[in-house]
Amino acid sequence: MERIYLDNASTTFPKPKAVADAVYTYMTSVGSNINRGCYDSAYDVEELVFETRQMLAELFNGGDCKNVAFTKNVTESLNVILKGFLKSGDHVLVSSMEHNAMMRPIRQLEKLGVEFDRMPCDNQGNLKLDAVEAMIRPNTRAIAMMHASNVCGTVLDIGAVGEICHKHGLKFIVDCAQTAGVLPVDMKAMYIDALAFTGHKGLLGPQGIGGFILKEEMIGLIDPLLSGGTGSISHTEEIPDFMPDRFEPGTMNLPGILGLHAGLRWLQETGTENIKNHELALTERMLAGLQELETAGLIRILGRRDLKNRTGVVSIQTLTKELSQAAFELDAEYGIQTRVGLHCAPSAHETLGTFPTGTIRFSFGWWNNTEQVDQALHALKEICNGI
Repeated sequence: MERIYLDNASTTFPKPKAVADAVYTYMTSVGSNINRGCYDSAYDVEELVFETRQMLAELFNGGDCKNVAFTKNVTESLNVILKGFLKSGDHVLVSSMEHNAMMRPIRQLEKLGVEFDRMPCDNQGNLKLDAVEAMIRPNTRAIAMMHASNVCGTVLDIGAVGEICHKHGLKFIVDCAQTAGVLPVDMKAMYIDALAFTGHKGLLGPQGIGGFILKEEMIGLIDPLLSGGTGSISHTEEIPDFMPDRFEPGTMNLPGILGLHAGLRWLQETGTENIKNHELALTERMLAGLQELETAGLIRILGRRDLKNRTGVVSIQTLTKELSQAAFELDAEYGIQTRVGLHCAPSAHETLGTFPTGTIRFSFGWWNNTEQVDQALHALKEICNGI
């Protein structure tokens, strides 16, 4: 049975061959750390790490590449930024569509005296922009939000929110886990002060590598969450005050960074606009077929029904069969791999009206094609009809 992978919102698969080759080459032919080894192989890897920072700074228009810091993933990045920046007595606004990568750190901070409110979204996941400014308090210090929903694919207007932050002197923290490498993100144009990204989704790197980019004025406002050896200013036990060392203690995930380097190079060659257009074409085909199944009373589509302000993520509820059973049959009988449940985003499901049941999520990537979309629709129809 052919494997049809439709879970790219979780992690993109397959990766470009160059990504696997880069990881393998490092592991088998290099193996040394940087900032510590005084020999050619260490210097060569250090140059590739520097190039990776440059590519990320260029991709997001993030300014000086030294302000790119590497972490394990977007979750760690958000923990570093939120816990290092927000203090007792501060107030922060988030959207009602947030992933737990944002909400669990904020819930922890709430116990330490940080307050938060949720900016409302409608039942398609669209942010209600006209409600935002009235929610700003005298102690509001930041707005922290995702760029696009991992549940239904709706893109939130971070450009408009960035303008609100700029107008009111708030810091703007953005989670671009679902959009990096697919949709344009411009830190300067969108007034983004801290951008958190992960490497294993649209940037096509391996799991275990992510990071964040800071505006210059944010660096001293964030207390490091972790500390340790950096290979720099080793004569002191104090944490470096300069980037990226301030936020990169310990041994770096060099296989992951080199894999990410290869993924970014592949993105440059392929073109993010081409990737976006391909994924949205598949989404359009999927939505058209799903609307027929919805009309027949077999499923319910969540989120937007058109291609405006969305990514290649489509969620549904099956109406004639329990969700997890339908997802199991999609895989076991048809080889179609999806994700079912709450997708680590309970607030988003409450907003969409799908809590606590959740949804089945189909998410498309570069290597999916129209035949796979048609197979998924055919399988879903048979499963829901009990064939």
